[in-house]
Amino acid sequence: MPQSTQVVVIGAGPGGYAAAFYAADLGMQVALVDPDVNPGGVCLYRGCIPSKALLHVADVLNEARHAEAWGVTFGAPKIDIEKLRAFKTKVVNQLTGGLGQLSKQRKITYIQGTAGFRDPRTLEITREGQSQPETLTFEHAIIATGSRPSTLPGVTLQSPRLMDSTSALEVPDVPGSLLVVGGGYIGLELGTVYAALGTKVTVVEMTDGLLPGADRDLVNVLARRIESMSEAVLLKTKVVAMKEAKNGIAVTFEGEGLPADAPKERTFDRVLVSVGRRPNSAVPGLDRTRVKVTARGFIEVDPARRTAEPSIYAIGDVVGEPMLAHKASHEGRVAVESIAGERVAFEPLAIPAVVFTDPELAWCGLTETDARKQKREVTVTRFPWAASGRALTLDRTDGMTKLVLDPKTERVLGVGIVGPGAGELIAEGVLAVEMGANATDVRMTIHPHPTLSETIMESAEVFFGQATHVYRPRKKA
Repeated sequence: MPQSTQVVVIGAGPGGYAAAFYAADLGMQVALVDPDVNPGGVCLYRGCIPSKALLHVADVLNEARHAEAWGVTFGAPKIDIEKLRAFKTKVVNQLTGGLGQLSKQRKITYIQGTAGFRDPRTLEITREGQSQPETLTFEHAIIATGSRPSTLPGVTLQSPRLMDSTSALEVPDVPGSLLVVGGGYIGLELGTVYAALGTKVTVVEMTDGLLPGADRDLVNVLARRIESMSEAVLLKTKVVAMKEAKNGIAVTFEGEGLPADAPKERTFDRVLVSVGRRPNSAVPGLDRTRVKVTARGFIEVDPARRTAEPSIYAIGDVVGEPMLAHKASHEGRVAVESIAGERVAFEPLAIPAVVFTDPELAWCGLTETDARKQKREVTVTRFPWAASGRALTLDRTDGMTKLVLDPKTERVLGVGIVGPGAGELIAEGVLAVEMGANATDVRMTIHPHPTLSETIMESAEVFFGQATHVYRPRKKA
């Protein structure tokens, strides 16, 4: 390990390794510190990547079952858990191993270990397998330590049957029944996986709707699908107690969303707690610097991602929401450019959000819900996928594309999509918002036919009353 470096990045997730790679590309001397054997962080090892590998398998299973409606019948699927885990692990190892090679090619010093601050210019790093820390001085540090799953308040049960998102991704078995505590994107994605594998899934959410904060137009489409694949969806209900039972975990519920005839205590084979994430801002020695941490645990930064300590920057989940990998990566580039002396700021007009359920949800920019809260005048256009030729050929007409527009300038302020592949389609919406496109720009952009991307163009045509494929009933004489 070197004694000094120009830039040290603490945490090698999508924000950390992106920052380290970019700094190296600009000719800086870079060190990257992380407990894992290769870069990747939570996203690649215990989050985005393994969950999407499992969701792909879930999609295949659901598609095979649905194929009977098209005259194609398969036998009942057989799940080999060992092979399923092996597939997920192969994907993770391939990506993280590749990042390790890229680090070497860029001559980045990768240090497997944990770091803490001795002072604003010195780290104490305890390497894997060693007990005594070594020191590393630096000109600039970037904190990219990410986040961890939140725990359920008031519940102290320690049980191998109680899972968080990390342990759920290991797929220890296919339980007969699973309670998902939390109706956010993590819980719904993992619930989708286990339901496809054959588990009877129950979802409990303390608010009055799934995916709190997301656009209700989009969520309503997903909610119908979640209800059809689940044993139950309990809204306005919370878990007040858990205890180990003979054959599982006994859970006690309370709330107005609990049916009058439903028992207040039920036993599940496994319970998944997915009630959000908390920032990993408790970096040892951070109090020896001028870095400020908010009451919610986020590190305060300026638009260039610089903390109150001029030599220290911070990016990603640890600086605030949205806690998304692509947001962290872009923040990493901004921090590095600031270190390089550029005048930069992280000021995106749109950060896309995607929920990889079935159907997928994706949105960016201003949502209709936010516009209503801000009392901002907008025009909302919706194009139902029932009028999409491509959606009909996929037998998936339950989707919808919507645009949120400024009624005076026609400018695209936000885009929302629900349906298969929404996560792939939303990038066009992000581009439209960022470049200041208006409804005419979107309407006049020729889209390939037949595709789901046409629904974005058609949504713009709805604004002008010109949508070709939207059914309009005849007016009665």
